[in-house]
Amino acid sequence: MQPFLERHQGIKDVLGIIGFVAAVIIGAALINQFLFRSFSVSGPSMEPTLYTGDRLIVNRVPVTIDHIQGKPYVPERGQIIVFKNPHWMPGGLDEFIVKRVVAYPGERVTVQDGVMKVYSASDPAGFVFDDRYPGGTSPTAGAVDVIVPDNELFVAGDHRQEGFSLDSRDGLGTIPYEDLIGPVSMRVYPFTGFKIY
Repeated sequence: MQPFLERHQGIKDVLGIIGFVAAVIIGAALINQFLFRSFSVSGPSMEPTLYTGDRLIVNRVPVTIDHIQGKPYVPERGQIIVFKNPHWMPGGLDEFIVKRVVAYPGERVTVQDGVMKVYSASDPAGFVFDDRYPGGTSPTAGAVDVIVPDNELFVAGDHRQEGFSLDSRDGLGTIPYEDLIGPVSMRVYPFTGFKIY
């Protein structure tokens, strides 16, 4: 006697389709969680580098590798990253935010007379952030003098004139390492603006 599925080819076909769809869904979820993730830019905070509607691909691989090794992922200074908004509430806007990495734990960041400076162990006299990491608009608004807490990052948008970027200079505060999604690896839309970072 033939097995049940051999006698009922229609059921076998349906189960095959269900298995294929499940494999695709699980595969997509794993890729999204551990390898690559897509985000859209909303708002002017990263202009002129990124604009509303730009579609970004975030590289989750270095984050995944560091987590497997039991250590936090630490992006490079000046790198554009996506992170979960530490103040986000379910149902609210801006669950994920894109900004540029400015400073690390223990470093001092000041904004005075439109200039953002970073003081670190390797630069105790401080350096002007825009001199080393171009992309931001000047002058930088605000009055800041802060030491970055342990396991957190100071981030800023590239459009740092008054009222354009909610970031570590004001209401957003510093960003815990645990909220990092990963570095932006490329802009894939608009197609004319394709760029690898």
